[in-house]
Amino acid sequence: MLATLSRETAAYGVRLTPRQTRQFETYLSLLADWSQRVNLVGNADAEVVQRRHFLESIALGAALREREILRPDTDLLDVGAGAGFPGAVLKIVWPGIRLTLLEATAKKTAFLSALVESLELDETAVLTGRAETLAHTPGLRGRFDLVVARAVAPLAVLLELTLPFARVGGRVVTPKGSRAAEEIAAAGHALAVLGGKVFTVPLPVPGPPQTLVAVMKERETPSEYPRRPGLPAKSPL
Repeated sequence: MLATLSRETAAYGVRLTPRQTRQFETYLSLLADWSQRVNLVGNADAEVVQRRHFLESIALGAALREREILRPDTDLLDVGAGAGFPGAVLKIVWPGIRLTLLEATAKKTAFLSALVESLELDETAVLTGRAETLAHTPGLRGRFDLVVARAVAPLAVLLELTLPFARVGGRVVTPKGSRAAEEIAAAGHALAVLGGKVFTVPLPVPGPPQTLVAVMKERETPSEYPRRPGLPAKSPL
């Protein structure tokens, strides 16, 4: 069932334990079951999920581990967590991290809660709500060492949704495809306003080239950001 995952994780310096293998098997089964009722992924085929979601999430984590951005005790937030990629995968492979999964759609957070329970993931919280609102919540704003987001929004929009959650010195990380340089250029004003400095990290994955865009939070984000729900996407900085 996990032949592809077991074979190819070694390329990222990861060797799955029996417990981790069982967790990924359970993950696949839950995803296939829930996908009959909830739109979690475009294709829940086991081979597609292993390559497109599990392996790409592990590649992201490995690249961050190599650069000591993802550490054993990292307090990590996954914004727009959807079906749990990359956050839940990172928690399985690097179980010492503290994980918060944030998702606006209640049906998806119901899946995430069932996933966390089934996989017995400790120090893992699931939040339902919009980033624009929750980023103003004490205990969440300015808290996280690392904020990750995958396929959520163009970079200029994404930064407004994510940087407020990061502590000063923390990072926001998102994988981008062939338009990474274009999105970075378009996000120049957002970076200046929100207090971030951008750098890139190669992301070695099969298929089309990808780049990890990493933004270090250099100073506190002004209190008026993020703006009210919907406005960051409608009128990017």
